[in-house]
Amino acid sequence: MPNKVLFCYNLTMEITIFLAKFWGSLFMILGAMSIGAKLLGRIIEYTEDRTITISTGYITFLLGLATVVAHNVWVADWRVVITILGWVTLFKGIEKIGFPDRVNKKAQMFKGGQVLWGGVIFLIGAFFFWISFNY
Repeated sequence: MPNKVLFCYNLTMEITIFLAKFWGSLFMILGAMSIGAKLLGRIIEYTEDRTITISTGYITFLLGLATVVAHNVWVADWRVVITILGWVTLFKGIEKIGFPDRVNKKAQMFKGGQVLWGGVIFLIGAFFFWISFNY
């Protein structure tokens, strides 16, 4: 029995580290593009088109669902952040699919702080990426 517990722990850690690298890389790229290429501003403009919002909602939903299914780990350390990110992403996908107009209204709040929010996104990604190599 102890070998099975150790195997499950190791597998969970491998999934955690994979997701930390995946989300970290994604956030660092999106954050850098938001700062340098004003990507966040374009994404906010795209929310005006309901078709694009709903389409990206399905992608967001699937990313969140995959994260939650693979990593629904509720522990009192940094790994819970991956779980919370998965649930937030899942609910964000549902919101984009079901309430695209509300998403557009919320997105307008971030229009003026593209560089700031791009930096925040980059730093969150850098945290995930850093911790995935140092844990």
